[in-house]
Amino acid sequence: MPVRPNTAVLPLHRFSQINSMLIRIVDCAAVGMVVCDMAGSLVYANQAFHDILGHGAEVPSGILDLVHAEDESAGRQHLQRLMRGEADEYRGEHRFRHGDGSPLWVAVAASVLRDEQPDGAHYLIVQVASIDRQKKAEEALAYSESRWNFALEGAGQGVWDHDIRTDTMFYSRMWRIMRGIPPDEDVDGDQQKWLQRIHPDDLQHVLDNVEKQDRGDEDFDALEYRERKRDGSYVWILSRGKPVEWDADGKPVRTLGTDTDVTRLKTVETELAAEKERLRVTLEAIADGMVSTDTEGNVVFMNPAAEALTGYTSAQALGRPVDAVFTVFAGETGTPQQCPVAQCLKSAQVVSIDDDMILIGPSGIKREIRCKASPLLMAGDVLTGAVLVFQDVTQSRQMQRELAHAANHDDLTGLPNRAAFDRLLNKAITTAANGDGHCLVYIDLDHFKPVNDTAGHAAGDRLLQQVAQTIRDSCRSQDMAARIGGDEFAVLLLDCPAAAGKVIADKIIRAVGALQFDWAGSTYQIGASAGVTTITATPASPLGFMGEADAACYAAKARGRSTVVLFSDI
Repeated sequence: MPVRPNTAVLPLHRFSQINSMLIRIVDCAAVGMVVCDMAGSLVYANQAFHDILGHGAEVPSGILDLVHAEDESAGRQHLQRLMRGEADEYRGEHRFRHGDGSPLWVAVAASVLRDEQPDGAHYLIVQVASIDRQKKAEEALAYSESRWNFALEGAGQGVWDHDIRTDTMFYSRMWRIMRGIPPDEDVDGDQQKWLQRIHPDDLQHVLDNVEKQDRGDEDFDALEYRERKRDGSYVWILSRGKPVEWDADGKPVRTLGTDTDVTRLKTVETELAAEKERLRVTLEAIADGMVSTDTEGNVVFMNPAAEALTGYTSAQALGRPVDAVFTVFAGETGTPQQCPVAQCLKSAQVVSIDDDMILIGPSGIKREIRCKASPLLMAGDVLTGAVLVFQDVTQSRQMQRELAHAANHDDLTGLPNRAAFDRLLNKAITTAANGDGHCLVYIDLDHFKPVNDTAGHAAGDRLLQQVAQTIRDSCRSQDMAARIGGDEFAVLLLDCPAAAGKVIADKIIRAVGALQFDWAGSTYQIGASAGVTTITATPASPLGFMGEADAACYAAKARGRSTVVLFSDI
């Protein structure tokens, strides 16, 4: 792709996100294309523009600087009207300054690219095509009919001459060729027959404006329409003309003009419009929120998903700092967090945040999000803004938390499971090697099986839930109780010597023995036996300490149940 001097990127919602195919179309177009802001500063020019004007790497920074001094008054006036918002489009012919300083006649088609929001125009698109040769050819008409006819044909211009007095038309050889008519064929100049060849969608426009051309209306100097060729296809015609003879009363009696085939230019315009519409539909269909900013971090575009997630409409957000509509907080602490766009614009690097981040909208709704801010860079790594993409991950993170909880907890009782208990026991063994003392309590229910066999598994499950709650309530806040088997539980007593561990174990056994379990009109009472061991530096394995506590529990059952035995006492 050719290098474009002095170019920059338009904001995402207007130019820079147009896909690569469209960029190739514009860069390869034969028509010069320029985009400038409403102050007139150039931000983009395609290769054809540089080729036509011959400026190379010395392109002026402003569109008004391109107007040649000999045409400064008229050219500047029309472009400034567009820049001030007094008109939406303009077509005309002007002399622009060539790279060698000479004037160059160009056909100018300028239009304002307006934002969808009420705040109006953002950019000016100017298309130029060199008409220098045909202009010079038109000047040669005054000297020799043969010379101007040859020059215009060489420039690909069809000439027409309307004698208003007789309502007759003259058409040049090239005029016929561009319509697929044999060069030497006579053409009936009757206006009605010409109008029959006009595309139905353009006919009213032609009828409304053809008399303006005949009158030489100063506000109208070009007529654009589609005309049917001999093969049935249509050619886009740009017809320029003005009166060249007047009667004694000053009324025009003869109009002379040229027609230009602008089909290729109109094709590019159609493709641009279609691509813009595809881009708009795509952005609206994306479920992720997308916000585009300028280099100052002010919002220039929001898609519907971003509106829904932030709680702000595009009309409310446009022009405001992005952190005013994308307000985020740390999920764990609730402290305000900087919007990643600021860091992205500062470093010109991609900034991703996958950690715990909460987005809070104006209604107070909280959403857990994941976001990424990417810089918008043009040729030469010129930073022109940033794009923020974010997703609502509230449901997925809640599911992750639920899965993590399920992986570490017993489904029935809600207590930590054996795997989670073993992990904590390993940590306790490590700290015990540093001198901290801990106790491990192994609990096995007494007389539980008869309840389960008599009242059923549903009753057994409900009883286990009550036992689990009783054990948890009997422990200290820093202790960890877990279900490690069918009716077996374990408690890790942190920073607890053996004597204190036995006291807590006794408390648990008494609480379980005091349970009155009612089910289906019957009352059941169970008990529990417990073994206690001290966690030391050895045997330094969860299995070893669990074996000691289990052995002490077995001894408690042997001594009559509903009692506590220290491993050191057996």
